[in-house]
Amino acid sequence: MTRAPLSTAGAVRATRLLCLPVGAALLAAEGAARRLAGQDRAEVAADLRTRNAARTRRVLGELKGGALKAGQLLSTVEALFPQDPESTWREALTGLQEANEALPFADVEPVLAAELGPGWRELFGSFTEQAVAAASIGQVHRATWADGRDVAVKVQYPGVREALTADVRTLSLMSRGAALVARGLALPPLVAELRDRLTEELDYEHEARTQARFATAYADDPDVLVPCVVRAWPRVLVMDWIEGTPLSTVARDGTQAERDAAAGHYQRFLVSGPARAGLLHTDPHPGNFRMLPDGRLGVLDFGSSLELPQMPPTFGRLIRALLEDDPGQVLERLRAAGFVRPGVDIDVAKLVDYMAPFSVPARHEAFTFSREWLRGEFARVNDPRSPEFGVALKLDLPAEHLFTHRVWLGMVGVLCQLEATVPVRPVLSRWLPGFGAG
Repeated sequence: MTRAPLSTAGAVRATRLLCLPVGAALLAAEGAARRLAGQDRAEVAADLRTRNAARTRRVLGELKGGALKAGQLLSTVEALFPQDPESTWREALTGLQEANEALPFADVEPVLAAELGPGWRELFGSFTEQAVAAASIGQVHRATWADGRDVAVKVQYPGVREALTADVRTLSLMSRGAALVARGLALPPLVAELRDRLTEELDYEHEARTQARFATAYADDPDVLVPCVVRAWPRVLVMDWIEGTPLSTVARDGTQAERDAAAGHYQRFLVSGPARAGLLHTDPHPGNFRMLPDGRLGVLDFGSSLELPQMPPTFGRLIRALLEDDPGQVLERLRAAGFVRPGVDIDVAKLVDYMAPFSVPARHEAFTFSREWLRGEFARVNDPRSPEFGVALKLDLPAEHLFTHRVWLGMVGVLCQLEATVPVRPVLSRWLPGFGAG
């Protein structure tokens, strides 16, 4: 099969994205016909699940750019997707985190030559042309720097800027339609913020400066390692190589002690970033993290980060109010923070129940996260028969909370994938402004 270039016209990329739900509908029709023909229902369902998940995985992986980025974001909450004995969707979505097909080296070598010069190989003692990882914006090659140190070389895909522009345009059009149904989700501002973050990801020199700030902030941390930047160009980034086990592998194969330790380091890194580095790491999917042989958490990707001197205090104060079981205080703080518009009538008791996924872990010194718990919470609040259903439609998501909430939800999703027990209240009291007050 001939691979389409990343710079494929926006209309073609949009068509491939929009064909995903159409393909799912066709598979559903095929399934109905096969069942009417007398085929075993369980076998038909398993076959259709496998084909639909594989097709989604393949399309997003091949398109890369914003399409793959969206798939990676979904992978953080894969527990909310249909569950089956074969873990079909779980395997498909977690595969998007790093096990994507890389471009042939002949396609990316011109980027190295353009950025580093025609004699770029002279900067390296050795360079492995076979990529070791392929992400949404670029792929990674292992090499040896001229001074002998092992390095990871991140090379941006040619044409990815045009691909991202096309994908964000498609997502923007889709979000406008969705916002008519679920106004409280504030999807257009979220897409706008996503566009800004993705634009920053295209600048590897900007990423290098961000990574250097994190590396300085966590230089003496006993539990977190941020690799040092060796050299950066607009489309090529060289950093120290770190060897470790992907977080998704720890989630699947790790012992309980390994999963608890990984989850604890992961949670603390994401929550403490604003206070320590003045930055929020906004790409929490497991493919960006490694558990090192010495037990530390290695953080690999800093392309998506938000300048943030501290987590929004309004968020911490809101969670604190939820814990105090004071509905009036909850509503007051929601209105003050802009979550509830003036004049909107809302059942505060239902609202408190709706926000349980954010507040329940914070009620405990240590909390055990699990897929079953996350699925149960979201099934309850999204069940049309439940009292909480529809509450979200009356909520607004202020701009300052767009990415903090997405990161928070992604973090909770990954902790549930790890099935881990981690300290919660101590971490929030230390690093979440507003939470410790009172």
